[in-house]
Amino acid sequence: MMDLVYFGPQGTFTEQAARALAPDGVTLRPAETIPAALDQVRAGAAEYACVPVENSVEGAVPATMDALAAEQPVVAVAEHVLPIRFTVLTRDDNGPIETVASHPHALAQVSAWLDEHLPGARRIVESSTAAAAVAVAEGRYDAAVCAPVVTQHQPLHVYAEDVADVRDALTRFLLVRKPGTLPEPSGCDRTSVVAVTENRPGSLSELLVELAVRDVNLTRLDARPTRVALGEYRFYLDFDGHIAQRHIGEAVAALYRRTRSLTFLGSYPKADDRPTGTTEAVFGAAAEWLAAIRAGERA
Repeated sequence: MMDLVYFGPQGTFTEQAARALAPDGVTLRPAETIPAALDQVRAGAAEYACVPVENSVEGAVPATMDALAAEQPVVAVAEHVLPIRFTVLTRDDNGPIETVASHPHALAQVSAWLDEHLPGARRIVESSTAAAAVAVAEGRYDAAVCAPVVTQHQPLHVYAEDVADVRDALTRFLLVRKPGTLPEPSGCDRTSVVAVTENRPGSLSELLVELAVRDVNLTRLDARPTRVALGEYRFYLDFDGHIAQRHIGEAVAALYRRTRSLTFLGSYPKADDRPTGTTEAVFGAAAEWLAAIRAGERA
């Protein structure tokens, strides 16, 4: 039986994403932290891990970025983009709501809704949205702002659904495993790498030029300190395309030449199935044209 570990506890948006990403026959179980989930994959205690990587409101998830860059690599094989809509839960449907608990990010994302609908309620910070639901079930608070999936674990009353100040808030999750055979190109893929460059003028722009000259669409660029020296950073790059494609492979090889270290984090189908960038056929035609020139078959 294969296991998929996700950043827990039960009842979080990560569990919701894990359910969407889980291959058939996989057993889901929570891990206490993002590094713990990835370490179980590295140690062979789980086949897969599901972790959040970025949110359209809060930005990148630092714990995931740092854990992905650890010495023992893991690779992403799929992604899922989840609309962030909260459910407000109470113990019953008629008691007063004087306290409302949740994770700080969740409270921030429903702040305007709380101002309008529960203006007198005191807001309490909990370690996770699921922990807030448990606290309500135990009688410590009156209401919790949670992921919808928590209703499968806690017998609470739904006070409000589809709650969000930012209606287009999204979180992207990755399904990762140990390095191995990559998913086949789908025609709409994403490649992720982590680069460490020399600390000198132009080192980052050189990486971006290598992508630009090959018409590779950069979809994300983030930086995190290496924790080795002040001013030294890891750059996280996501771009459209699969490493099996000629121009993407050439781009990744060029990044390798330009960096002090380059970690490949996977090529996998995008959650958004709209293709972007120059197609493989165009690059293939250009390569054939160049080969004919070199062979003296055309001017």
